[in-house]
Amino acid sequence: MKAYIARRYGDPADALRLEDVPQPQPGTGEVLLRVHAVTVNRTRDIQGVRGHYSGPDALPMVPGMDPAGEIATVGDGVADLRPGMRVVVNSRTPCNDCRFCKEGNDADCPHATQIGIHRWGGYAEYVAVPATSCMVLPDRLSYADAAVTMRHGPTALMLLDGKAGLRPGEWVLVMGAAGGLGSTGVQVAKQLGATVIAGAGADERVAFARSLGADYGINYRTSDLTDEVRRITGGRGVDVVFENISDPTTWPKAFAALAYAGRLVTVGAHGGGTVPLDARRLYLNRLRVIGAAGANRRDAERALAIAAEGKLRAPVEAVMPLARLPVAFALIGEGKVAGKLVIDPSMS
Repeated sequence: MKAYIARRYGDPADALRLEDVPQPQPGTGEVLLRVHAVTVNRTRDIQGVRGHYSGPDALPMVPGMDPAGEIATVGDGVADLRPGMRVVVNSRTPCNDCRFCKEGNDADCPHATQIGIHRWGGYAEYVAVPATSCMVLPDRLSYADAAVTMRHGPTALMLLDGKAGLRPGEWVLVMGAAGGLGSTGVQVAKQLGATVIAGAGADERVAFARSLGADYGINYRTSDLTDEVRRITGGRGVDVVFENISDPTTWPKAFAALAYAGRLVTVGAHGGGTVPLDARRLYLNRLRVIGAAGANRRDAERALAIAAEGKLRAPVEAVMPLARLPVAFALIGEGKVAGKLVIDPSMS
């Protein structure tokens, strides 16, 4: 089969090569998936190939997270899945042994591994994955929609519902609101009954977020983000900031837009990751900053159900064949893609 494989860590343009490699066979408790969709991700894929998430024992590696496809064969010990089923894979595999897993909070498992980082992922025609990581697709969801939903839907639910405890009637500022996670956050916040302000770095990206349901929009490159949020909310500020950029220029403005006793939830750091924090504002206004990543199976199943009902739109920018993966990486590197790029290795 064909797969993009890295035999050393480095920039994807240099380290990744499209090769003919042996087709994997499913082990005990695994299924072999014929991949029809896998998302392209700025942080997880590019930084993963650079070796930021795993050691040399993970080489050679095939990146590609949350693949969706058709089960080709099943390994020993798999009872609930069979060939021909359409499934999507939750790439995060918890250890099921630490105190977080035993308490039912496997989203916080510190020992979790990732398909596409610690074991071969979906930038290949076939991939072997744990059966326990597979979820059967609702009939109305395409492979591409399912892959994008799995990449961002569970995380948005975990952050806004599980961590921030967002309640109906509250105000939310979603940063990076036209990106994959941000656009999902806009929709999840609306599902939870919030009033949503979309923050993005270009007018067309603000308009895209508004088309997904955001009530208000702010171009934080041309307007003062804090002042605009205060104006829109009548001077009060927002109850929750959904932050997924960690940019030192936009973070302080978003943080200052929080109302008294507000919560900032954050995942992602493609804006740099090191930001200033106004500690005086933090304690005087009883604010909370909550960092989290991943999601549990309950969040994943809930996201798929919402998407199947047509209430969570997967913003797919384009579906491309496997050979065009370098083009996809170049496009997201330019930061001009609204929505998500998807690779379909079954396309010629």
